[in-house]
Amino acid sequence: MSTQLLVGGRIHSSSSPDATTMAVTDGTVVWLGAERPGRALYPDAEIIDVGGAFVAPAFVDPHVHVTGLGLQLTGLDLSGATSLAHCLELVRDHAAAHPGAVLGDGWDETRWPERRPPSVAEIDAAAGPGRAVYLSRVDAHSAIASSALLDAVPAVTAANGYTAGAPLRAEAHHLVRAAALGGLDPAQRDRARRVALDRAAAQGVVAVHECAGPEISGRADVTELLAFEHGVEVRAYWGEAVRSADEARDLVRELGVHGLAGDLFVDGSLGSHTAWLRAPYADCDTQGVHYLDAEAVAAHVRACTEAGVQAGFHAIGDAAVDAVVDGFSRVAADLGAPAVAGRGHRVEHAELLDAGQIAALAACGVIASVQPGFDAAWGGPDGMYATRLGAERAAALNPFAALAAAGVALAIGSDAPVTALNPWEAIRAAVHHRTTGHHLSPRAAFAAATRGAWRAGGVRDGIAGTLVPGAPASYALWEAGDLVVAAASDSVQRWSTDPRSRVPGLPRLDPGSPLPRCLRTVHRGVTIHEA
Repeated sequence: MSTQLLVGGRIHSSSSPDATTMAVTDGTVVWLGAERPGRALYPDAEIIDVGGAFVAPAFVDPHVHVTGLGLQLTGLDLSGATSLAHCLELVRDHAAAHPGAVLGDGWDETRWPERRPPSVAEIDAAAGPGRAVYLSRVDAHSAIASSALLDAVPAVTAANGYTAGAPLRAEAHHLVRAAALGGLDPAQRDRARRVALDRAAAQGVVAVHECAGPEISGRADVTELLAFEHGVEVRAYWGEAVRSADEARDLVRELGVHGLAGDLFVDGSLGSHTAWLRAPYADCDTQGVHYLDAEAVAAHVRACTEAGVQAGFHAIGDAAVDAVVDGFSRVAADLGAPAVAGRGHRVEHAELLDAGQIAALAACGVIASVQPGFDAAWGGPDGMYATRLGAERAAALNPFAALAAAGVALAIGSDAPVTALNPWEAIRAAVHHRTTGHHLSPRAAFAAATRGAWRAGGVRDGIAGTLVPGAPASYALWEAGDLVVAAASDSVQRWSTDPRSRVPGLPRLDPGSPLPRCLRTVHRGVTIHEA
């Protein structure tokens, strides 16, 4: 056995909140405490002086699109476009510098002075005649495509969600996205995966949950990803509905995935007007789209529960959450709530929901995988949410505090590349929610990005995502300032640096303050990133 003794640190441990030293033997935490007894207990250990770094459990991101993130990081990233004209300029420059198809991601017309997306004609002019161009909106639920790419998918004009000259939505979008991504070769996909997983490791992330599906990245992508070698662990979900336990088992076995969950679409997104709502959008005469109804949800939950497979759904609008709640409740009534809860089924996003829906999810033991970065990007009285829904409905979005108070287990992630894969940013967004009363405490948010995210992936040993004796040595070293203990309420924020509180501190998360910088990421005792 080999033992490492980390000394000179500030270690985030619930069992030893004032620890400065941690012993790791063969990838497992075996002891925490002060340096002097640590050296005495482990005289032959390899000594690693961390120089005052903050040593904390590593993060897990429970909702990521790995190849999509890598393509954004290595290709045409339009998230920084400040106007329609700027977006077209970026497309023009990229097309001039790179032969072949143009794949871009991240445009958001709600932040532009023109307040409209590009047209097909404008994309054709920017990229040049005959070029295949696919530009996904920031939420990945609509896209604009060039004439050449549309011509390569003749079925698109008859598909739901197609309007000549306008962004593609729903089935039309899925058809064209499949064609655009199908043009990538395995080497391009592998390069994207490596860049994305390297970025995850550099952010203190040791595991990600890939949310794949037939309408997202396809079978080849998920099977290649599972075979891809990297220090960041990948748990893969496949978003395809089934109707029997045998079908569930066969699909999991065929693809090698870990569950039939993630982005199994019940609806789309608010930004693309495709989230399924009870009442029409405030800025568009539509209630969105839906792909699964309550009966299909129930069939999938029942099949997965009986097969012992984790199920889950993408649901954003209140009508979509209605279908999910109805489906889970039907199965719980038939099989019993403990049988359903025991599988750790999930709902992704769950943005617009009320107290009754929250209570029903809690009763079925459904885990909510949420993305605080959405509220940071589009919340507030002047944000996209308020434009799409009106101020009153928008204020109901992302009620993290109510979910937690009702007993719904939370896992915090990014949905990268939709928002940045940066766990500290997501935690800060949850702590400083734009709507009064919806925020989490720093401790709760940090737990949801560590222990909660492991639990959402089926790890329920009670120690994963912590630094206590017996836990896997999956941790990150951070350059951070003072550590504080925060107790939050709607009216007051109290900070303490007193170690006598016996509560492990966290870095300050005030808006505008510098976030911790990752120095090293270690997964089960193996270093996977070093700054």
